[in-house]
Amino acid sequence: MDEDFSLHQRLKAALHFTVGRLCEDIGGDGGKRFNKEVLAAIAETTYRQCGLFHSHLRHAKRTTVNSEDVKLVARRSTALYNHITRRSEELASTNQEQKERRKKNTGKRKSEDEETSVKRNKM
Repeated sequence: MDEDFSLHQRLKAALHFTVGRLCEDIGGDGGKRFNKEVLAAIAETTYRQCGLFHSHLRHAKRTTVNSEDVKLVARRSTALYNHITRRSEELASTNQEQKERRKKNTGKRKSEDEETSVKRNKM
């Protein structure tokens, strides 16, 4: 039980730190600052929302979460859903391009190996 509490406290601390950094980045662009109470409220709201996501996914008996599961959980927020959908499509496109490049490079290596093999056999 103490380990669970400690884990949750560490997660909250990491989330609070990350929220602080993000707010610094966002606020720094416009010369604005966020006070500590606002940072704490954003961090706590985010933590609770992640808890809700976790309970929805556990209710669905997921052991592996994929992008469709994340989109399903985020469907209540149109802006979040659209953002996740765009990012998911971008990642899928990038992954497809990488696969095609690897396949292309593998084909080149095979033909180079075959040429080298043919040259050696002729000698």
